[in-house]
Amino acid sequence: MRSLSHRKSDKLLAAAALFAATWSCAVPAAPASVDTTSKAKATQTGLASYYSRRFDGKKTAGGTTFSNDELVAAHASYPLGTVVRVTNLEKGGSVDVRITDRGASRRNRREGVIIDVSQAAAKRLDMKKDGRVRVRVEVLKWGEDDHKPLRDDKKRAG
Repeated sequence: MRSLSHRKSDKLLAAAALFAATWSCAVPAAPASVDTTSKAKATQTGLASYYSRRFDGKKTAGGTTFSNDELVAAHASYPLGTVVRVTNLEKGGSVDVRITDRGASRRNRREGVIIDVSQAAAKRLDMKKDGRVRVRVEVLKWGEDDHKPLRDDKKRAG
């Protein structure tokens, strides 16, 4: 017969395994069909920030509905659909995200922000407490969209 302490540790191990299995199912997987062994097609270094909860459910520049639970991001000029790897240069860790929106805001870009990530991506980058962190953004796969936003120094005609 097993002792009481062994039964408690068995229950704790079972609970930990259940939690791990549940958590891994709840977190969206990285974008599919990305070759992680090849060299980056382009690289940028700067700051990353993350989307506010108020953007959840809003339309993106790509026409999809934004969800903070998905591994997505906004970039000012990369084609929509581009897959990038964002690496936290302060704490380590990285996440692959798909560009589905335009951003960061002009004000944030002037402050050095090069990408806005979803809260799911921010959690994986361990940046939620900091708000902004220094990152490297590497293009893994270019998107198909050729839309480029206006540059900050150009005014819209009209």
